[in-house]
Amino acid sequence: MANSDMKILVTGGSGLLGRSIMNACKQRKWDVIGLAFSRTGPGLKKVDITNTSEVQAVLERERPDLVIHAAAERAPDKVENKYEETRNLNVTASKNLASLAQKVGSKILYISTDYVFDGSSPPYKVDDEPRPLNKYGITKLDGEKAVLASHPDAVVLRVPILYGPVERVDESAVTVLLRTVLAVDAPAAVSNYEKRYPAHTGAIADIICQLVAKCHQDPLLKGIFQWSGLEQLTKYDMCVAMAETLSLSHDHITPDNKPAPGAPRPYDSRMDNSRLQGLGISAHVPFKEGIRECLQEWLTR
Repeated sequence: MANSDMKILVTGGSGLLGRSIMNACKQRKWDVIGLAFSRTGPGLKKVDITNTSEVQAVLERERPDLVIHAAAERAPDKVENKYEETRNLNVTASKNLASLAQKVGSKILYISTDYVFDGSSPPYKVDDEPRPLNKYGITKLDGEKAVLASHPDAVVLRVPILYGPVERVDESAVTVLLRTVLAVDAPAAVSNYEKRYPAHTGAIADIICQLVAKCHQDPLLKGIFQWSGLEQLTKYDMCVAMAETLSLSHDHITPDNKPAPGAPRPYDSRMDNSRLQGLGISAHVPFKEGIRECLQEWLTR
């Protein structure tokens, strides 16, 4: 089967990353089916992935070559307050999806996070022991374990904080910083403590598609892969870069050198990218270029 004949099913197809994955698959002329639940729309099938019978029905009907599992609750502060509900989505549903995919002969690629690490001794290799600091990280790590146990050929891809074209400015923890930058009459102290490695969803979708193509060429490819963005930025750095590239003031923003409030975050969760790079897989959008492209339209709203 040629790469162009592949059928891909994407969970979370209406989400921040899912939309970019859908677009990247379509650009490669792959047959792509997107699943969504709370935000359905054209080209998406409404499926509750926490409902095993619904998932089983769509997998048996579509029988995709590969499932990209991007659906998740990914806001750490929300997870702290909705832990059991989040476990049902991030862990139980992931386990069931992997098991059902294996039964119909579909490979699965599970999207995870750099928050599986505590941030005390970067850069983290794929086989370094995870030690998540918050409940979100715990659910994603448990999701990894459940998927790998349920599907012997599963692939896990850990990614960093993401930004990209947004439907709401608060859809990404990066783009929401625009509100702080625009509020010039409201002095703000922004976290300058946690070191982050933001990645554009377009770059991550490109990496995912490169990895999918490699998996298609080599069915034995499996296990854990990682990608951290290539620029180290704190949220304060992101605000400054955002202001500079959009020709806005940041005089009202000051660095806060204490750990951010809310759910504990890793200090420096930089991951080692070498397993992907060893396969010739990489993609990068410079932060200033990417954030300008994402936010320019929001300046006139």
